[in-house]
Amino acid sequence: MSYQQVMLQAFGGPEQLQLETVAELPRPAPGEVRVKVLSAGTGFTDTIIRRGQYPGVKQKPPFVPGYDWFGVVDALGEGVNDLRVGQYVADMPVIGGYTQYLCVAADRVVSAPDGLDPAAAVAMILSYTTAYQMLTRLKQLQPGMTCLVHAAGGAVGTALLELGQLQGLRMFGTASPGKHALVRRFGATPIDYRSEDFAERIQRETNGEGLDIVFDTLGGASWARSYGCLKRGGLLVGFGALQMTTGEEKLPSLLWGFARLLGLWKLRPDGRGSTFYNIQTRREKLPDEFREDVQALFSLLGEGKLHPAIAGTASLAEAADVHRRIDRAEIAGKVVLLCQQ
Repeated sequence: MSYQQVMLQAFGGPEQLQLETVAELPRPAPGEVRVKVLSAGTGFTDTIIRRGQYPGVKQKPPFVPGYDWFGVVDALGEGVNDLRVGQYVADMPVIGGYTQYLCVAADRVVSAPDGLDPAAAVAMILSYTTAYQMLTRLKQLQPGMTCLVHAAGGAVGTALLELGQLQGLRMFGTASPGKHALVRRFGATPIDYRSEDFAERIQRETNGEGLDIVFDTLGGASWARSYGCLKRGGLLVGFGALQMTTGEEKLPSLLWGFARLLGLWKLRPDGRGSTFYNIQTRREKLPDEFREDVQALFSLLGEGKLHPAIAGTASLAEAADVHRRIDRAEIAGKVVLLCQQ
């Protein structure tokens, strides 16, 4: 039986993503399961990988991209006893998700309950787990605390807003005007980063007190300004360098930003803190924590408490078009690939 997958032929633009047909299904080795992939997430991180700018991927093309996937066990390899055919599972391999079938080590997958919508379920893995861990694992947050999310209209940004709303936080989010309705949907106050100075706006909104926490995926220059928005006891969480990949920030500025983020600010103690978060690194160090957090999110989704911002769905054949839309910053939330279409 044949199947389809998307292959990145070379680092570069969306045109390097090509749909190909593979003649035979992969066979699971001992300790592996074969999965029929139902959905694969797309997002800005996938476009960074496509360009060859993601430090967590050392492999050279050709390879199948796709940071995360959700599917159903299709076959068991020898020695696999704790999973069953027909069981729903998910994983975050960083690459490999844009496919209809794949084989994976059984001890890597996270089991999922029956009945989840595949598009919503795959949003729980990279986007929502990133948000959930930053909100629950890095600082003790209480209802009523204040929070700023940069790039609030994106997949992780909207996840932070929804989970922060569930925690009772007072949320602010920077976004372009076209995404302000989505920011408001999750109970947050939008800030137009194109026409407003977010630091001045935060000063006004908090009566000069500052924020309890800021989540900043933009880069070094922005981290410095976000740090200045914190109150005493506040925390800045950097979790990306979007402006470096878009060309808005140069490497020296980013490196200086990292130096300050990871400790240089502490040379002058001011009661504020900062850290950098990376889900891939944390998952490898704390795999049980990752599994626990993904399953907690699956439970919340199954209970109807989460409503991820799915901007649309597409087939594997449309993956290049989805990447073009991400490159143009057109997508509010997340587009999901339905791999069996």
